Amino acid sequence: FPSQARAGIISTVEVLKVMEAFVNEPNYTVWSDLSCNLGILSTLLSHTDFHEEIQVFVKDVFSPIGERLGWDPKPGEGHLDALLRGLVLGKLGKAGHKATLEEARRRFKDHVEGKHILSADLRSPVYVTVLKHGDSSTLDTMLKLHKQADMQEEKNRIERVLGAISQPELIQKVLTFALSEEVRPQDTVSVIGGVAGGSKQGRKAAWKFVRDNWEELYNRYQGGFLISRLIKV
Repeated sequence: FPSQARAGIISTVEVLKVMEAFVNEPNYTVWSDLSCNLGILSTLLSHTDFHEEIQVFVKDVFSPIGERLGWDPKPGEGHLDALLRGLVLGKLGKAGHKATLEEARRRFKDHVEGKHILSADLRSPVYVTVLKHGDSSTLDTMLKLHKQADMQEEKNRIERVLGAISQPELIQKVLTFALSEEVRPQDTVSVIGGVAGGSKQGRKAAWKFVRDNWEELYNRYQGGFLISRLIKV
């Protein structure tokens, strides 16, 4: 259905109306699909005057399920409920949903100070939210967490979300970090890809960065699958 909208066969408005009908849907797979397609529409609309309106739409669609799920696991919950909570809170946080942003900042502060460590399934949504609406100190804190992380899984989790940062000079800092010795060569593409997917400014900056550093990147990956993944993102 959304692919037909992207092809211009049906109206985007019709697709958004169908999405609104799923507001009471409890299924993770359905929400994952909605999230993915809304992300594509948001990317397309970031080049138009409707970018803010689509963020309002995201908040309207995702806030009822967000309120039902809350931040903490409930007795008898399964793995898919935890995945759904992370997906929904991340979507609301990135869109600037006020209550989600405030709670994410509070939990992030407690996490950084060691008062209450975030569960693994909440880290990505919290990190994305605070970065999207954060400043240079937020980015510095994230880079510090990356340096201190014992597990490669946590380093990769942080690398994937750094591109959520919004300010142009901080986007450049993340791109420079991508090629630093702090990031394993096989993970550089994830950092650049996160920047490319983070915002309109990020896409432009990432594309320029790839062109400016093409020789190093090409020599590093020698035409393998990582270089094709980089071009795709």
